[in-house]
Amino acid sequence: MNQQSNPIAQLRLNKLATCIAMALMPVLSTQALAQDDNGAPQTESQSAEKKDESKTYQERLSIIGHNKQLRTEAGSATLISDVTLETFEYDDINRVLAVVPGVNIREEDGYGLRPNIGFRGATPERSKKIALMEDGVLIAPAPYSAPAAYYFPMVSRMTAVEVFKGPAAIKYGPNTVAGALNMTSRAVPEGSEGGIDLAFGGDGYGKVHGDYGNKSGDFGYVVEGLHVQADGFKELDGGGDTGFDKTDLLAKLQYDFSTGKYNQLVELKLSYGDETSNETYLGLSDEDFKANPNRRYSASQLGLMDWEHSQVQLTHHIELSGADVITRIYRNDFERAWRKLNGFQGSDRELLEVISNPTDGINAEFMAILQGQMDSQQGFGNLSLGTNAREYYSQGIQSDLRYSYSISGLDSVFETGVRYHEDQIERNHTAETFAMRSGRLESLGNAISVDTRNSETSEVWSVYGQNTLNWQSLSLTTGIRGEFIDAKYQNLLPGQENNWLSKSSKIWLPSISAFYQASDTLGFLFGIHEGHVPTSPQQEPIIQPEKSVNYELGMRYADGASAVDMVGFFNDYKNLKESCTFSASTSCIEQVDAEFNGGEVDIYGLEASFKHRFSLSNGLDLPVSLVYTYTESEFKQAIDSTFPQWGKVEAGDKVPYLPDHQLTLTLAVEANDWQVSLLARYVGEMVEASGTGVELEGFSTNAYTVVDLSASYQLSVGSLYFKIDNLFDRVEVVSRRPYGARPSKPQQLVAGYKYRF
Repeated sequence: MNQQSNPIAQLRLNKLATCIAMALMPVLSTQALAQDDNGAPQTESQSAEKKDESKTYQERLSIIGHNKQLRTEAGSATLISDVTLETFEYDDINRVLAVVPGVNIREEDGYGLRPNIGFRGATPERSKKIALMEDGVLIAPAPYSAPAAYYFPMVSRMTAVEVFKGPAAIKYGPNTVAGALNMTSRAVPEGSEGGIDLAFGGDGYGKVHGDYGNKSGDFGYVVEGLHVQADGFKELDGGGDTGFDKTDLLAKLQYDFSTGKYNQLVELKLSYGDETSNETYLGLSDEDFKANPNRRYSASQLGLMDWEHSQVQLTHHIELSGADVITRIYRNDFERAWRKLNGFQGSDRELLEVISNPTDGINAEFMAILQGQMDSQQGFGNLSLGTNAREYYSQGIQSDLRYSYSISGLDSVFETGVRYHEDQIERNHTAETFAMRSGRLESLGNAISVDTRNSETSEVWSVYGQNTLNWQSLSLTTGIRGEFIDAKYQNLLPGQENNWLSKSSKIWLPSISAFYQASDTLGFLFGIHEGHVPTSPQQEPIIQPEKSVNYELGMRYADGASAVDMVGFFNDYKNLKESCTFSASTSCIEQVDAEFNGGEVDIYGLEASFKHRFSLSNGLDLPVSLVYTYTESEFKQAIDSTFPQWGKVEAGDKVPYLPDHQLTLTLAVEANDWQVSLLARYVGEMVEASGTGVELEGFSTNAYTVVDLSASYQLSVGSLYFKIDNLFDRVEVVSRRPYGARPSKPQQLVAGYKYRF
C-alpha cells in the first residue's frame, strides 16, 4: 500500500525511524570509559567496587533481589530474572508469566496489549484484582477508583518481574486477596553501558530497542527507547489495518550524596508511553471461527485504541545504622480513547446474542450486516459505535523503612511503610450512528450522543508493619496492613449533578507466616492472611468489598543443581465481588463498572515447580523446568445475580475463566556461544459462565497446548536470535467475551540482533 495513502503506516514508519536513531546512538559511544570521581578512567576493579557499594540499593528497588540457594523468606514470591526474560524475547506479559505457578490468565488480542491476569483464581479481568507496580509504585491508571488496567507497560523493557502471593503481598495493596506484580525497569549502570536490539518478523512485526547509561563521579544516568509494531494477524473483511504500534521512552537521573556517616542517593525517573492499536471487542461466530479463526467482520473496521501515559517519580534512598529508608514521590497520567462497535442502533438484539445464534431468524440478517454482505436499510441494521474517552491520574508519596536488630540474641527484621495516594478517573463516553453500505461503515451525520460523563476520586492513607523474628531454624513473620479510604463519585451529565456519593472506609488486615529450615537444602512454609479488595467510589453500601481469609502451606528444596517448590493454597471468600466492564459482557454497556456481590466462594489448589540443570558432555548444559498449577473453585451458596458471567448460580458451580490444570515445561540446550530453548504450555478447559439464564451458558473454551521455540548464537560482536511463537500454529478460542469467539495468537517467526557493550 502506498505510504502516503496510509497515515497510520506512515506514523509507524516515522516512530520506527526515530527509535532506530535512538538505538544507534549508543554505538557511537562504544569507546567511552567509566570515570572516577576526579574524571579519570576507571579500572575494572574500581568499577567492581562501585558496583558492590550500590548492591543494597538495587536489591531494595527490586523487591525480592536475587535467588539464593535456599530462599528462607516466608510467603510465596517468584522472581523472573533478566536472563529468563531474554531467553524467549517475549513482548507479551501473558507468555512471560507462564513460568510462574498460580497465575491464571484470560487472553484477548494475542499480543498482550491489555492483559487479563489473576493469581490463585482471582478474576483475571483487566488485571484489576492484583496490585500492579513498576519499581515499587502502583501503575494501574487509578488503582482505587478504577483499577481495570487498560494501561500496561511493555515488559520487553523490564529487567525483572516479581510475583507475590499469599502473606508476601500484604505490604503492597490495595488488592491483597490475590497478590502483587512488580516490574523492575532498567537501573542506572555503574559505568558506560548500553545496547541495541533490532528484530523483524511475520505479520509486519518490528522492534527497535536501545539504551545507554553512564556514571561520572556521583552523577549517573540512563536513557532508553523501545518501539514495537505489527500489522496484526487478523484479516478484516474488505481489507484494513488490524495492527498496532507502541512506544516507551525512559530516562533516569541519579546523584549520590553519600558521606562518611551514611549512604544516600536521589533518583529522578521520567517515562512516556503511547499506543495506537486497531483493536476491537468484536469476535466471530463459532462456525466462522472454524472456517478462519483470524477473520474480522467489516463492522469492526473503525475500531481504534489510542492512549498516552506519562510518569514522574522521585526516589530517595538512605542507609542509616542498621536501617535503610526508601521514599518515592510519584505522578502517573493516562489518557485514552477507544472507538469500538457497541451494537445495533435502536434494537434490543445484543451482539453476542446474534453471534452465538447466527442463523436464528432475524439474526441471519444482522450477521450479514456485521460481515458487510448486506446494507443497512431504512433504519434497520444501523450500527452504534462508541468512543470511550477516559482521563486518569494517580499520585502520591510513600516511604518504606527496613530495620535489622537483635533482641535477646535473636536476629530480627522490622519493616514498615506509609503511603498517601490520590487517584481519579473521568469518563466521557459518546456514541455515533453508522450505516453499513457496500461493506464500508458510513456515518449518518447524526449528532454524537453523550452516554456517560462522570468522575470517581479516591484519597487514601495506607500503612503496614511487618516483623520477622529468627530463632534457630524458624523464621516467624507477623504483619498488619491498614487502608483508610475517602472516595467520591460525581455524575457530570447535565441535569444530573445532584447524583453523587461520598463514603469512607477503614480496613485492618492481619497476616502471619513462618518458614522452618529443616536442613541446608529443605524448608517448610506456612501462612495465613486476610485479603481485601475495596469497592469503587460509585458503588452503594449494599455492594460489599471483597473479603477473604487465605491460607498457604508448602515446602522448598534447593541443592544448587535442583530446586523444588510446592505450595497448597486455600482462599476462603466471605464475599466475591465482580464489576461489569466492556470486556466482560455486551450488557455491561448499560451498567458500566457496576459491581456485584457473589457471596461465599472457595478457591483452592496446588502450585508446584521443579528445576534441574543437567551437565552433559562437551560443555553442554540441559536446564529443565516444570511448573504446574491445579485450581478448583465453587460457589458455596445459591445466588440469582444480574452479573452477566454468573446468572442463577447453584452451590458447587465453578467460577468462570479458571482452568483446573495448567502446565509449563521449559527445556534448553546451552553451550558457550549458542542456546536453543523450548517452552510448552498447557491450559485446561475454562467455563465461560457460572450459572444459568445468562449469556454463554454452557459454553467453555477448549484445553490447548502452545509450544514456543527460541535460539541464539553469540557472534564476535553481538548476538543473533531467532524465535517461533506457536511452533505448531495451533489456534484456539481463548474467550467468547464480549462479542464472540476470539483467537489465540497464530504462528509468528521473528529474527533479531542484539549488541551490548
